[in-house]
Amino acid sequence: MKSSSPFGFAQAQESPGFLLWQTTMLWQRLVKKALEPHAISHAQFVIMATLLWFELQEKSTTQIDIIHWSKLDKMTVSKSLKKLVALKLVNRIEHKTDTRAKSTSLTPTGKKLVKQLIPLVEKIDVHFFGRTTKQDQRILLQIFQKLIIPAKE
Repeated sequence: MKSSSPFGFAQAQESPGFLLWQTTMLWQRLVKKALEPHAISHAQFVIMATLLWFELQEKSTTQIDIIHWSKLDKMTVSKSLKKLVALKLVNRIEHKTDTRAKSTSLTPTGKKLVKQLIPLVEKIDVHFFGRTTKQDQRILLQIFQKLIIPAKE
């Protein structure tokens, strides 16, 4: 008898997409809980960490740079930046060469906060991914790096 199931897997645990979803939800829940006392969303944290990363690389940063680097969608970045500016954690000024763009940077308060939060999030990563071997973690990184490279059309 032929199955009429629309699923391509006999068990949900065989679906890479479903397992990635579950893994992401568990990890994000831990990060969200760590960030809540600081009144910062995960997306806002990622934006602030991105800004610090680019600053340490001595690169100016625009909203488009944040979108490309973080893979956050345009609307999330826009709304998050507005909130971070209102909280006086981020500055946005006219770009030196592109009048359509705004240079984005951390304020001293924003830099202090993100430097406090990065170790919290990295500790979560160590604990969460530490349930696997170092070799598994290297393989996982290689897989993630392959998956974020846009497919050639």
